Amino acid sequence: QVQPVESGGGLVQPGGSLRLSCAPSGRSDRTYAMAWFRQAPGKNREFVAAIKRTGGGTAYLDTVKGRFIVSRDNMKNLVYLQMNNLKPEDTAVYYCAAAAGNPVTSSLGHARTYDDWGQGTQVTVSS
Repeated sequence: QVQPVESGGGLVQPGGSLRLSCAPSGRSDRTYAMAWFRQAPGKNREFVAAIKRTGGGTAYLDTVKGRFIVSRDNMKNLVYLQMNNLKPEDTAVYYCAAAAGNPVTSSLGHARTYDDWGQGTQVTVSS
């Protein structure tokens, strides 16, 4: 079992940048497919980005393509979400999720693919 721990959230002005980090503590001897989801007040949780266990395959929510970049450092067992040109509609609690194994690309955007979830980190985009 893995317990993802997020960090890096905060308050940023529109157009600014933030980098979130996720450390999937626990079974550090394994790498996992990792994803970021977010949930804004009064809205359902939505998929943001994911990266496969190996090969660097990624997937993104259409509205963040070209602005957000998901990456991972398997040596450090860390996953990142670089968020650029942030907009007020990006305001949400961002959650890191881990999936055992190596899910197919078509399943990366589905919450049911992931077994373990972090507690979330707040991102607020406001002037």
